[in-house]
Amino acid sequence: MQFSSVVQRLARRLGPHHRALLGALWALVQAGWLWKFRGPHLANDSYNYLDYAAAIAERGYFGPGHYRRYVLYPLFESAWLWLGAGPWGIVAGQVVLSGLAAGALYGAVRRLAGGAWGPAALATGLFVLWPDVQQFNAYLLTESLFISLSVLALAALVRVRGGGWGPWAALLSLLALTALARPNGFVVALAAALAGLEALRRRPGRRAFWAVLGGLALAAPLLWHVLNYQLATFGLLDTYRRGELMYLVPQWAVHPAAPLHLPPPGLGPALRVAHFAAHNPGFFGRLVLGKLFVFASGLKPHYSLDHRLMSVLLLWPLYGLAVRGARRREIWAPGRIFLAAVPLLQAAVVALTVDDYDVRFLAPVLPFVFALAALGVWKSWGNVDNSVGKMPAA
Repeated sequence: MQFSSVVQRLARRLGPHHRALLGALWALVQAGWLWKFRGPHLANDSYNYLDYAAAIAERGYFGPGHYRRYVLYPLFESAWLWLGAGPWGIVAGQVVLSGLAAGALYGAVRRLAGGAWGPAALATGLFVLWPDVQQFNAYLLTESLFISLSVLALAALVRVRGGGWGPWAALLSLLALTALARPNGFVVALAAALAGLEALRRRPGRRAFWAVLGGLALAAPLLWHVLNYQLATFGLLDTYRRGELMYLVPQWAVHPAAPLHLPPPGLGPALRVAHFAAHNPGFFGRLVLGKLFVFASGLKPHYSLDHRLMSVLLLWPLYGLAVRGARRREIWAPGRIFLAAVPLLQAAVVALTVDDYDVRFLAPVLPFVFALAALGVWKSWGNVDNSVGKMPAA
């Protein structure tokens, strides 16, 4: 009760000003990361993206190979290079989009919470202050753009509930852009499809529901072709043979107890994975469980003690609150399904591929975890929204 009263007193004092506070925090965080990195930060694939973007800006050339699977990000960079703004322009664009995403997250959670500002402020505050998310605005990598587009897609999906062509056009456009930003960008569109199927399932008669399922069945060959195209340049069997849980990180690799049965030559990428899993079930199961742990836990062998403690003491409890939020029946069901499906589908992708040595795969799904966790504590602590009076929905 004492903690609850403290929360309510803070809500009374800060509630009327929470948007201004969130905006100030967001600006300070952006300035802090740019100060830390001394401007745009290049790492890992940054130089490859810039080379691809320069070819687009100078010659309109979209080269073949691995980086075509990330085509939206080099295209985004090429626009700034063509304008002569260089890396600073790219980062400025990312920062602006991230600010729009923060506002969109606030509005989406508030709509899902029936106009309550408490969960919206909590989700947005976590999004703004979580270092593993906001740091990427200063990086010349795909993560910042991907995170912003994913959150904007959430906001568009929530607005679709009100009807009208505008929200639908915005949602479909954002889902297409997100799918082009990264090879695994399809998880956002797939999560939206699952949310849509749930909305159709709840309609009387379910004719549209069965019609859409039939359409998806007919489209299965095309989807299989796209999956093989996306996997073609990743060399997953090499990571399986090395027992890697994180790409090129041997510290936590697992090793087979018996010789592995490798797929015969000539199979497509997806069939190679299926063949390996079917013929090495025990080892493959250990790989999947290990990758799920390093992905979701936020723990990596080279992380500092402070970073590990932040994951254990803050991120892990947020997962529990997110589960509670996903089970709240008073929240619009398609919205809950979308919020839960994006992290779960991303986890499935990582389990079947390989995690990265940092948080590049986890960071894009954290805004969805934050939203569900905030909805999970909605109406807790005596409902802090009532302590300042309910505000109109955003």
